[in-house]
Amino acid sequence: MSLSLNQWTTRRWSVAEAVDGCVRHGLEAVGLWREKVAEQGLARSAALVREAGLRVSSLCRGGFLTAGGLPGEEGRLAFGRALDDNRRAVDEAAELGAACLVMVVGGLPGVRPGEPLPSGSSRDVAGASEVAGFSKDVAGARERVAEALSVLAPYAGERGVRLALEPLHPVYCPDRAVLSTLGQALDLCLPYPAEQVGVVVDTFHVWWDPRLSEDVARAAGRIASYQVCDYLHPLPADVLLGRGMMGDGVIDFAPITRAVLAAGYTGDIEVEIFNADVWAADPDEVLATMKARYAELVV
Repeated sequence: MSLSLNQWTTRRWSVAEAVDGCVRHGLEAVGLWREKVAEQGLARSAALVREAGLRVSSLCRGGFLTAGGLPGEEGRLAFGRALDDNRRAVDEAAELGAACLVMVVGGLPGVRPGEPLPSGSSRDVAGASEVAGFSKDVAGARERVAEALSVLAPYAGERGVRLALEPLHPVYCPDRAVLSTLGQALDLCLPYPAEQVGVVVDTFHVWWDPRLSEDVARAAGRIASYQVCDYLHPLPADVLLGRGMMGDGVIDFAPITRAVLAAGYTGDIEVEIFNADVWAADPDEVLATMKARYAELVV
């Protein structure tokens, strides 16, 4: 395994700047984001990585598959749009030679990431799962994810791309991911070949799970990405930015790394941090700290 920079950790850097930073700091891989790739241009991004001799440890992100849980025509159209966008993401991952396409599967249908519930949602009717433009049917949302995978997994397999289902901490279940545990993500993978669908082990999202060691062992051959950062306490007002540099929070990384290694993972270890202070810092200082903390705490 070797260290990889997830591009969002140094959010201000373009693809070209992130590639240059990885080379200057002696890293062998970079995790890219679709927004940044679009800004740089897909062909140019692929060329930059290739010419630098780097691997693309992941492409973030596909997913957001649950809007199809909305009723009627609205749900049907939303599901079709989600499938189309994910096919494009698969094609981008193939062009970049990414080790996997990270899939953040989506929250409750109609709930938008980071935004309040649709207006009028307080006028719930007892026993109703559909209220004011969104659905409270979390089980149904998970069924939509499984339905989408039945379409996307073969498409990805034909293009040599591995989908990587990422469970997110339960605090993100309403708006970002109705998969909250590694076990849930793994169960959705099992109908497909391991080279088509795997899972992401992200320390921020799974450190708390009492079944983590058992599920990491069960995921042998299915771990498509290992991402690390710390879980800050207390969380900031915007919980999306509660990721910290390793050592600044509550996670004990060593046993998680040992479990991932024991499960046969040999890919890159990617540092992915969403944190306003980290984003405001000098990116070169961030990489230097990242390398030191990785060596001290992660491996």
